[in-house]
Amino acid sequence: MTKPPNAPKRATTRQPKLEPQRSNRARPVSELLPDVGRAAFRKFGFVQHAIVSRWGEIVGERYARVSMPESIRFPQGKRADGVLSLVVGGAHAPMMQHIAPEIIERVNRFFGYAAVARLAIRQGEVKRAVKNAPSPSLAPLPEAMGDSLRGIADPELKAVLESLAAGVVASEGLKLGRID
Repeated sequence: MTKPPNAPKRATTRQPKLEPQRSNRARPVSELLPDVGRAAFRKFGFVQHAIVSRWGEIVGERYARVSMPESIRFPQGKRADGVLSLVVGGAHAPMMQHIAPEIIERVNRFFGYAAVARLAIRQGEVKRAVKNAPSPSLAPLPEAMGDSLRGIADPELKAVLESLAAGVVASEGLKLGRID
């Protein structure tokens, strides 16, 4: 195909390719891991991992014993009206189907908006993570630390902070040569 003689000339300026900025240093895996983990969670349908870790609080222990969230799939380009996939143990699937509207309401209340529109239930084995009991070797918390933790309403955060404080108290005792 030939150009007509009166055709305007095109500018032939090309945009240079931008090279990724290099830091000329070895990067620790921990620096790369958040990006990789975020991509993996999104690929498999989890925008927020908190729904998995706090499933018992969201639906209650009765339903959390027999079910576990598998993924949330959203329509293309949206972050609402998704499908929450649950793995339900054995004969509990009809019960979960019956209470599906209540589960959807609880999950949406957890997110703070209408994130889930319906449930997809799959029968399978529900694997529960075993919660570690606090180590009996840790010393009890000093009264001052216990008072400062009373105002924390979130039970999960409070338990983590208490175990952290107990660990600090225990390590300070070992540094001073005391074992209580």
